[in-house]
Amino acid sequence: MAPSSGRRVPSTAELEERNTIGINKETVTNTVSDAYPDNYANEEHAWDKEDFRRTFRVQFHQNDQFEAQFSLIGVDASIANAFRRIMIAEIPSLAIETVFVNNNTSVIQDEVLAHRLGLIPFTGGKKGLRDMGFWRKPGPEEDAYATTYDTNTVSLKLAARCTRNKDAPKDSTDPKVLYNNAHIYARDIVFEPQGAQSKWFSGEDTIRPVNPDILIAKMRPGQEIDIEMHMHKGYGWDHAKYSPVATASYRLMPKITILRPILGADAEKFANCFIPGVIGLEKVTRQEARTQGSGYEGHEGKLKAVVKDPMRDTVSREVLRHPEFEGKVKLGRRKDHFIFSVESAGQWDSDELFIESVKTLKKKCGILRPQVTNMVQAF
Repeated sequence: MAPSSGRRVPSTAELEERNTIGINKETVTNTVSDAYPDNYANEEHAWDKEDFRRTFRVQFHQNDQFEAQFSLIGVDASIANAFRRIMIAEIPSLAIETVFVNNNTSVIQDEVLAHRLGLIPFTGGKKGLRDMGFWRKPGPEEDAYATTYDTNTVSLKLAARCTRNKDAPKDSTDPKVLYNNAHIYARDIVFEPQGAQSKWFSGEDTIRPVNPDILIAKMRPGQEIDIEMHMHKGYGWDHAKYSPVATASYRLMPKITILRPILGADAEKFANCFIPGVIGLEKVTRQEARTQGSGYEGHEGKLKAVVKDPMRDTVSREVLRHPEFEGKVKLGRRKDHFIFSVESAGQWDSDELFIESVKTLKKKCGILRPQVTNMVQAF
């Protein structure tokens, strides 16, 4: 909230109430964002950079190579959703785009086989992948390969023929033992470097499937697959195969408020209404039992329910079904606390995806800013 003289400053309790979505037994309330100018009489809610700098936080809960979970705290839903959409559709990656079928006598049709190949995620040297240019489709009067270079195209090959295994045991019924190349996997795809690609993609940086055990096709003796593939760079808004994430989603931070003490057997039942780890059971201390008005008077040593880790909660509302907890608990979600879950498809590290989404949004703002300025000046 921007500082302003002569205007009412809402209390911390008021701001917390406005920032909480109410989760009731059958309804959800206070879902609309209302922190904007003139929404509340005699209050200042204009956006302020210094206030944003003070309240905004990024907190990582998990940061593995291909899976991350982190919180964005202090932003509006529109900003959080922009990051989510950018990670899904506006960060480029390489995928198989063109499949040249020299021979395919397997039971899988050419179109289906090409589609399966396109959805296999690949990885390789990061610098080479980032510096790779975008391929342009040749014009009607251009040669089919006029726009294909080592700087925008990766060449792959898959060649396999199924034959009988003469050394297979007579009593075996496993096709993988009876036949050679009965199952074709992603690891059977071979990278063929062109031009200077051997400098960018060699050794540990070679182009390869993220998961080598993806099954592509099953064959029987006499069947053969002989295909060549071209990989190009693209965006998820064009096709899902270019999306760098397997999933990118967020949820709002749950809020559980215990209004009145929940003790003994009720405390254990209360804890069982939530995912394990959300509610903890602690003994009432001597100090609490002696404090007048605490609700724990005379209950020293009894188990009480306490909120331990609300982030684990799925907000199932199971606790609201039980009459003994009526008026004792209040459920909600924080409007400005977004818990992101990002799973990379393999070409980008999970934390890199978020940083890249920030860069992309910054570029978009840079394009929009002069347009807005010109529009204001025109009027």
